[in-house]
Amino acid sequence: MSVFERDIDNETEDRRERLRFWLTIVLGAILTGIVGALVLLLTRANESYDRSLGWQAHSLEIISQTRSLDAALARAEAALGRFAVGLQKEDGRVYQQQWGLSQQYLTLLQRNVRDNPKQDALVKQLTAELNVRGEQLGDAALSANYRQTVAAISKYNAAGHDAALTRIDRLLSELIRNERTILAERNRVASADRASLNQAILLFSLLGAAAAVIAIAATVSLVRAESERRAARREQWAESDRAMQLEAAVEARTAELEQANVALRSEMSEREAAEAQLRQAQKMEAVGQLTGGIAHDFNNMLAVVVGGLELAQRLVVTAPEKAQRHLSNAMDGANRAADLTRRLLAFARSEPARPEMVVVDDCIASFAELIERTIGDRIALTLDLNSPGLACWIDRQQFENALLNLSVNARDAMEGHGSLTIRTLADEQDQTTALAVQVIDTGCGMSAEVLERVFDPFYTTKPAGQGTGLGMSQVFAFCRQSDGEVQIHSTEGEGTSVAMLLPVAKAAAAVLTDPGRDTDPVAAPATEALRILVVEDDQRVLAATVDAVEELGHKAVACANPLDAEAIVERHGGFDLVLSDVLMPQLTGPEMVAQLRRRWPALPILFVTGYAGDAGEVEAFGDHDVLRKPFTLVALDRAIRRCGDGRPEGQRLAS
Repeated sequence: MSVFERDIDNETEDRRERLRFWLTIVLGAILTGIVGALVLLLTRANESYDRSLGWQAHSLEIISQTRSLDAALARAEAALGRFAVGLQKEDGRVYQQQWGLSQQYLTLLQRNVRDNPKQDALVKQLTAELNVRGEQLGDAALSANYRQTVAAISKYNAAGHDAALTRIDRLLSELIRNERTILAERNRVASADRASLNQAILLFSLLGAAAAVIAIAATVSLVRAESERRAARREQWAESDRAMQLEAAVEARTAELEQANVALRSEMSEREAAEAQLRQAQKMEAVGQLTGGIAHDFNNMLAVVVGGLELAQRLVVTAPEKAQRHLSNAMDGANRAADLTRRLLAFARSEPARPEMVVVDDCIASFAELIERTIGDRIALTLDLNSPGLACWIDRQQFENALLNLSVNARDAMEGHGSLTIRTLADEQDQTTALAVQVIDTGCGMSAEVLERVFDPFYTTKPAGQGTGLGMSQVFAFCRQSDGEVQIHSTEGEGTSVAMLLPVAKAAAAVLTDPGRDTDPVAAPATEALRILVVEDDQRVLAATVDAVEELGHKAVACANPLDAEAIVERHGGFDLVLSDVLMPQLTGPEMVAQLRRRWPALPILFVTGYAGDAGEVEAFGDHDVLRKPFTLVALDRAIRRCGDGRPEGQRLAS
């Protein structure tokens, strides 16, 4: 071969080497680009799969928290039911613990569903329902804590039948149902991401093998990447196994909760039957005690009234002074009967309190004579009053009733012989805040069992027909109504001390004088006689009221039917005052007044009622004055004067 041919061969070889070099460079660049693209694809597929697994775990966590919330609520209500029936403090603590646990699960739910508006709205509704439910169950727990068994059972039973329970179950079920739907979609996405990841891994493996043929460095890099991918795959498989285990745990927990729900429903049915039997037994016991006691008290009072009136009728001509004495006794018996009725209304929460500034020591001193007559001569009454000038904002009559009830109980405990001390004590401070009124006897005392039930309504240790069981409960109701409290200490064989702790209002120097009792003589006749329309459906009460109005110097027009009131007012050209009963069969007093006020808006109104009514009925009185039955001429005269003095000038209508 010539030199020229060798140069040509070398040149050709150089061209081939350069071509192989550039082909290798181009192929390496292409493979590098493909590998880079595959690495990017693999990274994104891996991130998508990790994200899908995270959302799966998130959904499973929400389902688990919802189930745990439902279980905590069920255990809390079961514990509250046992607490209401058995009054065991341990059950109360279990209720508080489980209810607090349910609030923790609710807080976790609120945080975990913030990314889902639909689930977030359901959790907000659930939160509102649980707040209302908590108030209902808390009210029952409060009654049970104060050992008010009947009230606690009644409130718990009402809460158990409340529609809120169904709404809460529906919201919990809807939360789980929605999250299961979301979980199914996330499982589908996770499966798709895993398939994409597997495909990327397979393609990457093939290209890795090709790259290994071209360059060892690329092969080593691909082997290293493959090892990393395998480690990631093993971690993903481990995560998948953990997710499956979590789902199995959720299913097992769901089955356990379903069994607990069935057991709770069975227990609720049995408890409802037991509660119904208990309520019936307590109702019959209370009716028997109330009937015997009230019949005994009213018969005694009616005996005084009937006997006094009969004797006065016989002696009214021959011995007027004796007749007057018997009439006074009859009036006293009638007032005591009215006072017993008012005590019952106050106990039943139907009689509103009429508080006033009362100087406690002066009130006790003026009431002591009645207490002495009530307890008898064989019991020595001692007044130890150490709070001069201190006044309380209380209902005077209820306070006197409470003192009288405590004195009568002390008399019965001493069997008519012993000593009774009424003592007042105040804080030894510049600004006295509380005043204690103690009633101390030297009687037989009370056992621990009696002390535990002493404030229960209708509970009495006296024989049937000799007590209503309302005395101590009236004392308790009076103290609570006056923002105070009552304390009792007793030792069997030594005696009993009952203390009413009342908040002090102000010093006596700032207290207005008592505006007069009903025993004061009737005030002087009004300077101007009023024309008064008297509306009353009871004929006897109507006749008596008309006579009383005319006795006070006014002119009365009787109306036995409230439907005729408007026509009578129009026929007489108006009245200075309408005196109306409240409860009437065809039209109530407030309804009749509303009709009259549409035509005569300035017409003065005075309501007369023997039933106090509830808050809604009291609001129906508006700003009109109310006179309670039975009333005296003094009370009627004061009420008419108040209504008459309140008329604007020129209001009186012509005849």
